[in-house]
Amino acid sequence: MADSRPDRRTGLEDEGLRLYNPYQDLQIPIQNLYKLPTSPEFLFQEESAAQRRSWGENLTYYTGCGYLSGAVAGAGKGFFEAVKAIEPTDTWKLRVNRILNASGHTGRKLGNRVGVIGLIFAGLESGVVSFRDNDDVMTSVLAGLGTGALFKAASGPRSAAVGGAIGGLMVGAAVGAKQLVKRYVPI
Repeated sequence: MADSRPDRRTGLEDEGLRLYNPYQDLQIPIQNLYKLPTSPEFLFQEESAAQRRSWGENLTYYTGCGYLSGAVAGAGKGFFEAVKAIEPTDTWKLRVNRILNASGHTGRKLGNRVGVIGLIFAGLESGVVSFRDNDDVMTSVLAGLGTGALFKAASGPRSAAVGGAIGGLMVGAAVGAKQLVKRYVPI
């Protein structure tokens, strides 16, 4: 597709450009070469300085990942519950229906729950970054603490405190594991 070989005659590699011929794989005699940049392009200059996702991207990412992982885990849990509940007198159609219903119901329930947790976490993390004007491990831990507390707030203050502690510990462990993996595994 793209010709990423450096052009030694024009020094395009030094300028951060590469030559691109959109017709090279078609075996036609057209030779239109375009100079394309090798670095990412940004609409606004401020975007190039940021080293993290925007709050909207963060919100979409955490909510989507949370819902998807919760739905998959819930569907697996529902599958095993349905298989245990199958009776010997059930027909094949009834067994499949039982499995599909249990998987869908449990998957949807757990997916919504984990998606909401991701939504709260993303909102709190963006708020803490905005408030502290710093993005570090403490920001994520504070957001996790607040997420656990908010998620369990309806169950009372004691449950909110326990949920906040669990949320903060889970996020701290996840960030610590991520940094440990980053240190020892070259990406």
